[in-house]
Amino acid sequence: MYSLDIFLLLGLGLFSIGLIGVLLRRNALFLLMAVELMLNGANLILVTFARAHADSMPAAMAGHVAVLVIISVAAVEAAVGIALIVALSRTSQGNINVDTLGELQG
Repeated sequence: MYSLDIFLLLGLGLFSIGLIGVLLRRNALFLLMAVELMLNGANLILVTFARAHADSMPAAMAGHVAVLVIISVAAVEAAVGIALIVALSRTSQGNINVDTLGELQG
């Protein structure tokens, strides 16, 4: 049986990689993927804590319900984000750099 520390470190690693991607990248598609990594890292940590407290049933179920809510929010966020990126790439001649999006006004 694996120790829960491994899963916590893996979740922290995923969240950290996503956070670094959000802070360093300027491409909208990379930002969307980095946010998805952060959500997956948070999901893994929530499931790990739910597994650690499996003896108390309401706490374990609350963790799993929170993960399901986050997964559904992530799916909606990805669909809306990709639709926005496609619309931005059409209006800005293929440039989806978030630093230059302010230049599209006017």
